[in-house]
Amino acid sequence: MNILGISAFYHDSAACLVQDGRIVAAAQEERFTRKKHDYNFPQEAVDFCLERGGISAHDLDLVTFYDKPLLKFDRLLETYLAYSPRGFKLFMMGLPLWLKQKLHTPRELDKGLRGAYSGRYVFTAHHESHAASAFFPSPFQEAAILTLDGVGEWATGSIARGRDHRIEMLNELRFPHSLGLLYSAFTYFTGFKVNSGEYKLMGLAPYGEPVYADVIREKLLDIKEDGSFRMDMDYFGFCHRDVMTTPKMDGLFGGPPRQAETEISQREMDIAASIQVVTEEIVLKIAHHAHSLTGSKNLVMAGGVALNCVANGRILREGPFENLWIQPAAGDAGGALGAALFTWHQLLDNPRVAKEGDFQSGSLLGPEFSEDSIQRYLDSAGTVYQRYDDEEKLVDRIAELISTEHVVGHFADRAEFGPRALGSRSILGDGRSRQMQETMNLKIKFRESFRPFAPAILREDVDEYFEMRPDENSPYMLLVAPVRQDKRLPVKEADQAKGLDKLKEIRSTVPAVTHVDYSARVQTIDMEHHPRFYKIIQAFKQKTGSPVVINTSFNVRGEPIVNSPHDAYRCFMYTNMDALVLENFILLKNDQPNAQEIDVDAYLAEFALD
Repeated sequence: MNILGISAFYHDSAACLVQDGRIVAAAQEERFTRKKHDYNFPQEAVDFCLERGGISAHDLDLVTFYDKPLLKFDRLLETYLAYSPRGFKLFMMGLPLWLKQKLHTPRELDKGLRGAYSGRYVFTAHHESHAASAFFPSPFQEAAILTLDGVGEWATGSIARGRDHRIEMLNELRFPHSLGLLYSAFTYFTGFKVNSGEYKLMGLAPYGEPVYADVIREKLLDIKEDGSFRMDMDYFGFCHRDVMTTPKMDGLFGGPPRQAETEISQREMDIAASIQVVTEEIVLKIAHHAHSLTGSKNLVMAGGVALNCVANGRILREGPFENLWIQPAAGDAGGALGAALFTWHQLLDNPRVAKEGDFQSGSLLGPEFSEDSIQRYLDSAGTVYQRYDDEEKLVDRIAELISTEHVVGHFADRAEFGPRALGSRSILGDGRSRQMQETMNLKIKFRESFRPFAPAILREDVDEYFEMRPDENSPYMLLVAPVRQDKRLPVKEADQAKGLDKLKEIRSTVPAVTHVDYSARVQTIDMEHHPRFYKIIQAFKQKTGSPVVINTSFNVRGEPIVNSPHDAYRCFMYTNMDALVLENFILLKNDQPNAQEIDVDAYLAEFALD
């Protein structure tokens, strides 16, 4: 049976094809269109999934959509009436798109499938889709399920129980009280873009002190022991304004929101630290409540808040669960996968038997390109390259480049599904380098210098560098862990810096991946899911004694992760990257025609990247 799951029209459109219960393909539309967070119907993602599955739309048995548009519109109307007449402008801003598209989702699906599909459409609830995306691909036969995001139809968070092939929804938090929207409000207040700057807020937090945490707890929130809470909506504008906060918020934090692209002050760092601490406290309370409701030793998570890997690390270290699995495409894109699996297991009553690892295939569910097609492209573009037919020599050359502090773009295997690059569409560097974090942020990624990079490490070595259990599995880069004490380097109290000057301090033997609070967002690499990447790190370890390399997404600020050889070559040539690997081809920047040093300021001005 062929089931196509679709998420569209709100944020991060995506498609997923499930054939007889197996995830065959999944991809986000932004990767094809090159429009970050593309919310339009995922036409190219759908076409890819069908092609990968060897079928056409005519062969589909069911098409399932990841939420219920009519219930979502009901929430929009009720919210407008509750805030009338203050919310009229916001209501009118959104109404045309609802009348033209969102209220006619079946028609839009017909159009996107080019009229070739004649079956029925299944609409699953938003948090059912998230819960299904978390539980059904997980390695557990039973688990507590926690979903937290901005808002679906009415729910903003839920607790459920998963057992065998069934999910039972137990509790939910309802709009406007939302942990995702709370965090996004502070993303806005600190001058970052909502729905894409939350990572920046999390990365900025360790530079500050949580001096505003009590203000947030006392003035903005009423937090209960079970983690549920109510927000004082006098401080938040998202129900009736086109901004996230009201002027009343300004008085709590010493002035108005920071304007985008202006200097980040100590105030913003302290605000980031404060909301991060409060968010972690709430998530831990909810996790404890989920445990008390289910009695399970396993927890699975999805929803945008599940991408807060600092909170995830605390759940695993301090929470009541023995095991934790997080959907790598935790946001709306993963809803397409969840909707398809919910239909297969829950609605069609098909059995499920858990297995070691998971059913996500390393989240390598996107497109891949043959060596012949890559060579044709490279020849047509007039590039200079070397082809390696011996994988051992190829891997050794890549490891040599990384170990000599070259920045390497790595493009191989199927693309990752979700917001993290996991080695297939990655930029790699030497985790031991003292200059690499600043170099990669400013000269390669064109982004803020404070942003941390993640370490990729051989799974069998993870507990030697980080405070994690032996052979702990973190394949999707969704857990933050402290660097081990014996890998840290002391910083004299007299030399301790403040704010962004903390970047200059060398804190460990792998400084490029050690954040200023001695933490790291860890990705473990094993031979089963990432054989090429595993061999590269293994060869790097043989050369250097270190099993840790930098792994960051293959893109620049403001653009989606690269999807094709053309995307990769363009990013390579328009940044100060040193080398590009496309499957078994290696290109060196200095060998390329018209290669030149990129003026970062001029690049940012030309492309107006946010």
